[in-house]
Amino acid sequence: MENIQTDKKVRTAQKREITEQLIYKKLSRIVKNPHNRDILLKISKDELKHYNLLKDYTKQKVKPNRTQVWLYYLLSRIFGLTFGIKLMERGEDTAQIIYRKLASSFPRAVDIAEEEDEHQDQLIQMLDEKRLNYIGSMIRGLNDALVELTGALAGFTLALQDSRLIAMAGLITGIAASMSMGGTEYLA
Repeated sequence: MENIQTDKKVRTAQKREITEQLIYKKLSRIVKNPHNRDILLKISKDELKHYNLLKDYTKQKVKPNRTQVWLYYLLSRIFGLTFGIKLMERGEDTAQIIYRKLASSFPRAVDIAEEEDEHQDQLIQMLDEKRLNYIGSMIRGLNDALVELTGALAGFTLALQDSRLIAMAGLITGIAASMSMGGTEYLA
């Protein structure tokens, strides 16, 4: 029974490896920085190597999850490469745990786990800190705007009796706060 579960876990890992190989390869095409592109291509080649090692164990070919490949690619295009890399990094964490559990029945899993750990380190180093700082500034700006808007609405509610007038004043305050915060972040 345990052997069947191990085989199933190995096939699942094999599918994840070939899927991640395609994702990294696809992401490498949208990266402008040559160093980062090389890292993604190297990780892609390592994932293919892992897939082939697992294929030698299972003696089966496994098809990638094309939906997941396009989903990660699309999310990376919409929200930026940093977002996509952070999602992929989470997958590397899971892979390490699974490979360490499989080590008793599949000794080469330890080597794969160590390479997955290296991949995680490489991905963390790749992250574009400027973008993360911009996103952090945007979040802080939104928090400031929410605090300002909440305080203004509380004051309007106490000062004015007409709910339409309160809503209109809140809308005007919200628009003004958004423009102010957006202008400040743009200039910063």
